[in-house]
Amino acid sequence: MKNTLLFITLILFSLNGDAQETNQIAGNSKPSTKNTSYSAGEWLKFRIHYGIFDAGYATLKLKESEIDGQKLYHAMGKGWTVGLADLFYNVEDYYESHFTKTQVKPIKFIRRVDEGGFIIKRDMYFDHQNKKVLINDIKLNEKTEMSIGDVQDLVSAFYHLRNYDLDTIKEGGEIQINLFFDKENYPFKLKFLKKEILKTKFGKIKTWKIRPLVQKGRVFEGQESLTVWISDDENKIPLKIKASLAVGSLQVVLQEFKGLSHDFSIVEK
Repeated sequence: MKNTLLFITLILFSLNGDAQETNQIAGNSKPSTKNTSYSAGEWLKFRIHYGIFDAGYATLKLKESEIDGQKLYHAMGKGWTVGLADLFYNVEDYYESHFTKTQVKPIKFIRRVDEGGFIIKRDMYFDHQNKKVLINDIKLNEKTEMSIGDVQDLVSAFYHLRNYDLDTIKEGGEIQINLFFDKENYPFKLKFLKKEILKTKFGKIKTWKIRPLVQKGRVFEGQESLTVWISDDENKIPLKIKASLAVGSLQVVLQEFKGLSHDFSIVEK
């Protein structure tokens, strides 16, 4: 149950990719060095449904920061349970990522987890020039240094992926990036299925229907149990996520938003 709720909280930040043998971009699409899809002040709120019940909420806020004189973006993600889910298994998760504005390279990552009394307090400091990361486990009072390649943390990955030019992607196209999480590398693969008009609370919206390939096991029914719809516009924000779990099903929908860099393209009210 703990792993399921952790995934629910972080699914918006591109967690739990299936391990692949390569770390590459499949196809011709490449991320831009200009972050035109988002800017400081953007705020997104998602509602999480487990079957017919409200299970929780997740928010993601972006502002600017500075570390050692370097101007960065600072993203803050929160996830928490409500209702019956909160009574049976309380979750309060908090994540921060400071990353570069141009190439979206994580500099500092903060993770604070409280899931039914299971506590994690961990900070990570990335040194891309020397290809290393320092992991400070505050709860265990333990520091570890590891070698890394070209990686994203859980939150910076969300923004990195939004810099891809969707116009260069065709149906069946794929994107792969490398996540660093819990002292391990997790290659993460996205497959673009098709363009689709999605009915939302805001109206009908043009979207890309995407399938992240996930690990079959205690959480998911199979490798293709997860589907994501992102807006087919310059914002590229997730509007809906649907997952078939080992027990039950899950839906995440965009509930509110503020500070988008571009107009929200609505086909029909």
